[in-house]
Amino acid sequence: MELNDKTVLITGSTDGVGRLVAQRLGAGGARVLVHGRDAIRGKATVSEIEAAGGKAELLVADLSSLAEVRRLTEAVRARTDRLDILINNAGVGTAGPNARRQVSADGYELRFAVNYLAGFLLTSELLPLLKASAPARIVNVASAGQQAIDFDDVMLTRNYDGVRAYCQSKLAQIMFTIDLAEQLNGTGVTVNSLHPASYMNTTMVRQAGITPWNSVETGAEAIINLATSPALEGRSGLYFDGQRESRANAQAYDAKARQQLRTLSLELVERASTSPMPKKQHL
Repeated sequence: MELNDKTVLITGSTDGVGRLVAQRLGAGGARVLVHGRDAIRGKATVSEIEAAGGKAELLVADLSSLAEVRRLTEAVRARTDRLDILINNAGVGTAGPNARRQVSADGYELRFAVNYLAGFLLTSELLPLLKASAPARIVNVASAGQQAIDFDDVMLTRNYDGVRAYCQSKLAQIMFTIDLAEQLNGTGVTVNSLHPASYMNTTMVRQAGITPWNSVETGAEAIINLATSPALEGRSGLYFDGQRESRANAQAYDAKARQQLRTLSLELVERASTSPMPKKQHL
């Protein structure tokens, strides 16, 4: 894909693999909307892109709050009248084997909320902009770590485990990808997901107590491949392991499970939008 005059939004692009993707797409000529929670790191990323001759702007939002996700979409619409590439990269890691259960500002299990639900809402809200910019692409940065969703305990209130929470949230991203591809058929907007690389040298991996053995450069190349490769023009609903097309957990291909997830997701974002204050009760 020719990147000149293209606008790209990358969530979680002030650190790790997202930051490198932002730098490279900026160097390639794209206008990059940098997103992160930390304004200082965000401004540093924008300055790096601009110093290399690129164009970038910072949008600050905490994706653990669906209200902030909605404000982020408003900020995107205020800044641009087109969106050619959306990369849902922001996420929360496993935090290691002894991770404690945490909840989002809306009272939802944190990893499900940030890794999946925020991207579900953000993408849904930005679809009109993406369709108006077609051909456009959506890239969901998932993981090879996947675990089937237990719809009787999606928020993991029983026997919580951080790894399980992370793996279920990543599978939810892939299920959303397949479901959304079917809905977008014929619009000129494609959506694909990937596992960029195993145990990259990122903050997320180190916080999990794991010694990195892969580079962010490898992961960035895989993400950029889905975002820009001419070979993927018109191809949608796919899952990649690095740059190789692969198969996800079997639940991803279960139409009934995907519909269950979609129905639940719509209920959760609607509940968050009508709730006057963060929930005290966990699902």
